[in-house]
Amino acid sequence: MVKKTVKIVNSLGIHARPATLFVQTAEKFQSDITVEKNGMEVDGKSIFGLLMLVAGQGSSITIKAEGPDEEQAVEELAKLVESGFGED
Repeated sequence: MVKKTVKIVNSLGIHARPATLFVQTAEKFQSDITVEKNGMEVDGKSIFGLLMLVAGQGSSITIKAEGPDEEQAVEELAKLVESGFGED
């Protein structure tokens, strides 16, 4: 399993558009992907799950992946979050 903790930098946090982008990116990978915030863990391939995290600007999430392409999955998803999902 590979995991990385990243900070949410875009001003609106993970709302519908960033959650959709995250899931679209996650679905490109075979690995199981989960996202954790404050002890709550959700499926990284679920828009609803990501929205349930209520991850606002400045909060941190941990992206975890387990499977054949886990390293690439975590790296690409972390870059997406760190880039602010192309917002701001």
